[in-house]
Amino acid sequence: MELRHLRYFVALAEELSFTRAAQRLHVSQPPLSLQIAQLEQELGAQLFVRTSRRVELTLAGQAYLVDARAVLERLDTARQRVAAIGQGQAGRIEVGLSGSHFLGQFPAALARYRQSHPGVDVVLHEMQPSLQQAALRDKRIDVGISRTAVNDDQLASTLLWPDPVVAALPPGHPLAARKALALKDLRSEPFVMLRRDSSAHAEHMVQCCVQAGFAPRVAQTTVELAAVLSLVAAGLGVALVPSSLGMLFGPRVVFKPLGAKAPRADVHAVQRRDDLLGVVPAFVRVMAG
Repeated sequence: MELRHLRYFVALAEELSFTRAAQRLHVSQPPLSLQIAQLEQELGAQLFVRTSRRVELTLAGQAYLVDARAVLERLDTARQRVAAIGQGQAGRIEVGLSGSHFLGQFPAALARYRQSHPGVDVVLHEMQPSLQQAALRDKRIDVGISRTAVNDDQLASTLLWPDPVVAALPPGHPLAARKALALKDLRSEPFVMLRRDSSAHAEHMVQCCVQAGFAPRVAQTTVELAAVLSLVAAGLGVALVPSSLGMLFGPRVVFKPLGAKAPRADVHAVQRRDDLLGVVPAFVRVMAG
C-alpha cells in the first residue's frame, strides 16, 4: 500500500464520483480506477459499490474512510511541524548566558522572540562566559550570549546590540563632578573587576587600561557585574561596566561616559557555523532586532 492509494480512496469516498475525484486529483479516470482496485485487492474487502449511475461506500469503506482520513491528517500535521522546525518556528533552543545579561536588554529582546516564535521552547543556562565556548563546541548549548565576539572555523558571532563602557564611581567620588572622563583619569584609582579567568571581557578591560598607559590596581574581583556595582556602591573602588547596567543602580553609583574612544561591551550571539537552518538563525535574527 502506498500513500497515493489513501489519497485516491479519500477523494473518491468524498466525491462519490470517479469523474469528480479524477478532476480533484488531476488524473484521468483509468489510473484512479486501477489504484482503487489495487487497494481493495490488498485489503481483501470491497470499499465501493459501483453502478452505471452512482458510487457508494460499503460498510467496510465507511470504516476505512475514518482511518484513512486520520492517517492523512497525521501526515499533514507531521509535514507542517517539520516545515515549522526548518523555518525556525518550532523546536527547542538552549541558550548560555551570564547573569549580567538578565539586567540589560536581553529580557526585552527575549520577550520579543517569544511573542514571534511561541512554538519554540527556550531553555536558559546561566554560565560564566569562559565556559560558553566549550559548551557551544560540545553542542551542550546552541547559542551563547557574550560581550566578546568569537569568529573561528567553528564559531561565528552576530552583534545583537551596542553597549559602550562607562566608568562607575561611588557617590561623592572626586571625579563624579565631571561631565565625562578619559580612561587615563582612573589610573590612580582602586578597581573592582570581574575575574580575568572567568571572562574574556574582563581581560579586555585590563588591556584597555594598559593601552591608556596604566595597569589597573585591582582591589577586589568577582564573577558577576551586578556584584561589581554593589562593591562600587560600597566604596571599594571604581569599575568599568556596560552602560546598559547604569539604570539599575540609580543614585547608589555614579556613571560617567568615557568619550568616543570608550571601550566596548557590545553584546553578541555566538553560534556554531554549521547551524544554518532551524531555530538558531531565527533566534539570532529576531534578537538582533
